[in-house]
Amino acid sequence: MTAKIIDGKAIAAKRRAAVAVRVAELKAAGVAPGLAVVIVGADPASQVYVRNKHKACEETGIHSFSYELPETTTQDELLALVTELNARDDVHGVLVQFPLPAHIDEDAVIEAIDIGKDVDGFHPESIGRLVVGKDTFVSCTPAGVMVLLEESGIDLTGKDVLVLGRSNNVGKPAALLALARNATVTVCHSRTRDLADHVRAADVVIVAIGRPEMVKGDWIGEGAVVIDVGINRTEDGRLVGDVEFETAKERASAITPVPGGVGPMTIAMLLENTVKSAARSAGVE
Repeated sequence: MTAKIIDGKAIAAKRRAAVAVRVAELKAAGVAPGLAVVIVGADPASQVYVRNKHKACEETGIHSFSYELPETTTQDELLALVTELNARDDVHGVLVQFPLPAHIDEDAVIEAIDIGKDVDGFHPESIGRLVVGKDTFVSCTPAGVMVLLEESGIDLTGKDVLVLGRSNNVGKPAALLALARNATVTVCHSRTRDLADHVRAADVVIVAIGRPEMVKGDWIGEGAVVIDVGINRTEDGRLVGDVEFETAKERASAITPVPGGVGPMTIAMLLENTVKSAARSAGVE
């Protein structure tokens, strides 16, 4: 068997087109969605992400406000900017790009963002609402994973879903989202014993561990679905996921490529969250 390749670029493009339509409707109603993105320092990867977000906003009609602060910015200065953005009526989403310089407490910054503008879905209250099944902004990458599955016709009801990774912004929310879709969920991590056996037993494997090709292709159960969240650059300059793609695709029924799988969905979900915030603030959901 050779797996169906889940085309994240195409699915993300479809979602961005729907966002553009919704933005036009909101603007016609007098509401102009706006996203503020803050970057501190000159981390090259962060700068690429911020440029991509700005471009996606432009393409869908969302107003993009970019703030590039020097590495020497203090925590108090950054928190003051977040407070200012929280108060602005033309800003419906506030996103601070991570990682931050070591002298800034990331948790303090996350908690300073207005819950109504937490379009990244990182605030503890946003995560708490997800845990208890209330409407909230969901972290963009795991939200994108669920859309990829749904758009590919993969119903999680009754499935054994393995989430490999336990981060607050991907692994844990992905597990909660799968559970809400009636899956039986197992969460594994780098210290799980007999990890290969857990992977082989799963119907759906969502991998977000951050280690290049850690999951070997022969670990994948015959006919399983593989969602690879990881993106890693090898010493020879290749971009690879957390799963050994070439061998895994010969066993899986469907698999996401890297790049071009989950990555494009993250920004698409960010745009959707921003539009949701704008509509909610204007009472026109």
